[in-house]
Amino acid sequence: MYSFKSIVLIALICTSLCISSQSSDEPQARLLVSKQVLNKLLVQDSDILVKYTIYNVGSVPAINVILQDSGFPDEAFATVKGNLNIQFTRIPVGANVTHAVVIKPLTYGRFNFSAAVVQYKSSENSVEPQLAISSEPGEGYIISYAEYDKKFSPHLLDWFAFAIMSLPAVVAPFVMWWISKSKYELILKQKREKVSKD
Repeated sequence: MYSFKSIVLIALICTSLCISSQSSDEPQARLLVSKQVLNKLLVQDSDILVKYTIYNVGSVPAINVILQDSGFPDEAFATVKGNLNIQFTRIPVGANVTHAVVIKPLTYGRFNFSAAVVQYKSSENSVEPQLAISSEPGEGYIISYAEYDKKFSPHLLDWFAFAIMSLPAVVAPFVMWWISKSKYELILKQKREKVSKD
């Protein structure tokens, strides 16, 4: 019990020291970065939308903000639209900026979507840049186009072939029924005419 009290006391002292040191510092910009893959299905040779959102939760504007994402190698992905490296001159206090990139996977299989890195100046006077790391979307599975097509395409050609193949099984009974119906109606008609003549 004695050790638990001492741990709590040390934690409170450290917290108060951290708060006092932060309050004595000059105001700074603090950025939170989010990286999201917006597609539900990731398909080879199909567009994937990646969205980056940068929030300034600090007390001054962030300056010279550079977003860099090296998580999409050239041999596995092609950039269709947008830039994976972009710069914002200023992000005001309490504001956010959003950037989107469209990429296309060239291969299929499991892929780890890693974090993006943001470099910025936390105040007008700061010399050394600050780094912020985005959230990681994590591991995703990129399915091959053939597998996607097998599961989700309307299969119009397959249904057309099925209709052609099932046509004899439907038409033959119909023709037989039509012939017997016509014969029966002809016999019935002849009987009626015979009865009417008598």
